[in-house]
Amino acid sequence: MVAAPVPVFDGHNDTLLKLELGAGTPRERSFLERAPRDHIDLPRARAGGFAGGLFAMYVPSRLGEDMNLRYDPQDPANFAEVQQPAALAFTLRMAARAFRLEREAAGDVSICRDVQAIRTAMDAGSLAMVLHVEGAEAIDPDFVALEVLHAAGLRSLGPVWSRSNIFGHGAPMTCPASPDSGPGLTDTGRELVRACNRLKIMIDLSHLTEKGFWDVASLSDRPLVASHSNAHAVCPSARNLTDRQLDAIAESGGLAGLNFHVAFLRPDGGHRSDTALDVMVRHMDHMIARLGEDGVALGSDFDGCLVPRAITDVAGLPVLLQAFRDAGYGEELIEKIAWKNWLSVLERTWA
Repeated sequence: MVAAPVPVFDGHNDTLLKLELGAGTPRERSFLERAPRDHIDLPRARAGGFAGGLFAMYVPSRLGEDMNLRYDPQDPANFAEVQQPAALAFTLRMAARAFRLEREAAGDVSICRDVQAIRTAMDAGSLAMVLHVEGAEAIDPDFVALEVLHAAGLRSLGPVWSRSNIFGHGAPMTCPASPDSGPGLTDTGRELVRACNRLKIMIDLSHLTEKGFWDVASLSDRPLVASHSNAHAVCPSARNLTDRQLDAIAESGGLAGLNFHVAFLRPDGGHRSDTALDVMVRHMDHMIARLGEDGVALGSDFDGCLVPRAITDVAGLPVLLQAFRDAGYGEELIEKIAWKNWLSVLERTWA
């Protein structure tokens, strides 16, 4: 039997992108109504105990096409660089969609800019949405767009996705492979880290090469956070974190969020929805061993990945938490994984 839903604050989803790409097409859907596809809408969120999370604004290389194309590591067109004016325009469309959604939801969705707002939303049963940029192509080298987006509500940023930009280089989605797969931050990328620290924007290490990870670690005065990355020791994908990286996150008082994408979970890197939940428990066990119970969380990548069939969508979150219970995790640890650790690291990052 699956227990009643525990509130979940999740570190990463691509729902705003899915909604924007679907607008005006046969795949258009309302976030406020239950849909038969994709991963997150408000009714399914409530069914699964999904209380909120970081909502990514990601600009695909192939705008106007199915975003899942981006996961094909054999097609370089899915990883082509994106120019800043086009990236900013599309990012603003996703931000505007979030603001319109907040208005239309009439209190059922809240865009949150600090942890107290997240707590207030969760207490009121309003979905807490934090705006995040995944891949900083929208940001100009003078950081004008960064200032404006921050004023609008941006509170988290990943310098790169799995491609290069003016700030650095992303790790490829290959397995088996080392995350030490290319150069790190550029000089402009180092300035971006400093600018984010000044503005108290969380820097997300997911997608960075290992050299980029260490560049951020040497520059940032905030906890190190990888919002949706797994253990390289369990699944040797270039997108996952080595034990040395996990140890550095722990030393900084940071956090890593478990990614639900099957190719970042399975030891063979396979794209198979019949992936068993015990491999997710294996990742979490390993991450707890390196990060401690206060350094682990969830970073589902909902609406941007292939999740295990046993979970299916956001309504299936209680199934994963039950798998943790079945593995011997106590309720205090489950609450830390589900939401408490995210709120703690955000509070310390934004203070």
